[in-house]
Amino acid sequence: MINRTGHVVLLGQKSTVVWSASPTESVQAPILQLLDTGNLVLRNEKDENSENYLWQSFDYPTDTLLPGMKLGWDLRTGLERRLVSWKSPDDPSPGDFVWGITLHSYPESETWKGSNKYFRDGPWNGIRFSGAPELQSNPLFNFKLVSNKNEVYYIFYLKNETAKSRMVVNQTNGYIRIRYAWNSGTQSWEVFASVPRDTCDTYGLCGAYGNCIIGESPVCQCLTGFKPKGNFIDWSQGCVRNKPFDCQDKHSSGFVKIRGLKLPDTTYTWANASVNLKECKARCLSNCSCTGYTNTNISGGGSGCAMWFGDLIDIREFQDGGQDLYVRIHASELGANSERKVKIVVVVLAVIFVVCGMILVAHYIRKIRATRGLEGSFRLTWKNHIEQEVRLRLSVEISRNSLTLMPTKLVLLFVGDPDSEKIEKIIIFG
Repeated sequence: MINRTGHVVLLGQKSTVVWSASPTESVQAPILQLLDTGNLVLRNEKDENSENYLWQSFDYPTDTLLPGMKLGWDLRTGLERRLVSWKSPDDPSPGDFVWGITLHSYPESETWKGSNKYFRDGPWNGIRFSGAPELQSNPLFNFKLVSNKNEVYYIFYLKNETAKSRMVVNQTNGYIRIRYAWNSGTQSWEVFASVPRDTCDTYGLCGAYGNCIIGESPVCQCLTGFKPKGNFIDWSQGCVRNKPFDCQDKHSSGFVKIRGLKLPDTTYTWANASVNLKECKARCLSNCSCTGYTNTNISGGGSGCAMWFGDLIDIREFQDGGQDLYVRIHASELGANSERKVKIVVVVLAVIFVVCGMILVAHYIRKIRATRGLEGSFRLTWKNHIEQEVRLRLSVEISRNSLTLMPTKLVLLFVGDPDSEKIEKIIIFG
């Protein structure tokens, strides 16, 4: 109900106030309205702008994100919109998992379990979150991240008014976040996508400078220029540099480009959308604490600059998608890395050369065999053809010494013993 002061109030038994919400300003003609979007809004009935809400339920989500609902921050009021899981399907009290947008210099999508980070989608790269390459254009919904001086939020809209989709933070079936899509045929909600996807989605699994790669054994691998700090069983200690660089010597370090990554945790970053990649490299190189850099926006050829300070944590590599990251290593490692690449190229070219040579030799042998087989077949076929097509046979008894020049269009087929004194010749008119 709405009380006389314009507050939205939920009453329990004996008119006990169970819950209440205050409008942003006092209102003389309050009206409470449930929109088709699912948004419960409080507004002034006399206000000509029907979208001027004094309070709305979309600002206070529970465990579900609906189309048109913002996940993130209103920087003007300090309001944070985030999803919180239920304790169980039958208990809507706050659970352990929280999903929201974290306001670093380079904002990113994070899910927490209690006071610990549990899963990261990574920062927004102009197209999608860097740790969600599967988040692509699809027939169901559009999505975007808005970041300006007033607001930072993620939002999605349905492409078709008849379609239905929602996102739920859950803690009971192993998937902490699920996107559902409505199947009108079966009249039921079906899973469209879910996280975590695999082991590599575990936050910080491979430690500092570790790269989680599904399909590798072990799944944790050190970035180029680094080696395991501990043993190969416990990767929580991460990796350390093969060779530390000298901060006082600007020529002692450089950057290696690593492709297809979920970008590291952005807690200690600096980002600027107006700085290009070349200037970004120079700025990172001039700061001894800078450990890596990349574009903040990968669309349109790339733009903006993000720099990391301190250890690079929670990196994973994707077979498709992901983003380039320039990691700072000792200058000598750059040469070694180039030499390794050259060796790999040489080996690959040698293998290709040998394989091509074997294919050519095999082809040549088959060609020779085919030619020989064709010659034998041709002789036999020609002989049979002649025997069948003979229309006129003239038997002539001639001596060996009387053989004279025959007409050019006559074919002489010798039958019998050519060494005999008299030879029977069958004259075929060609």
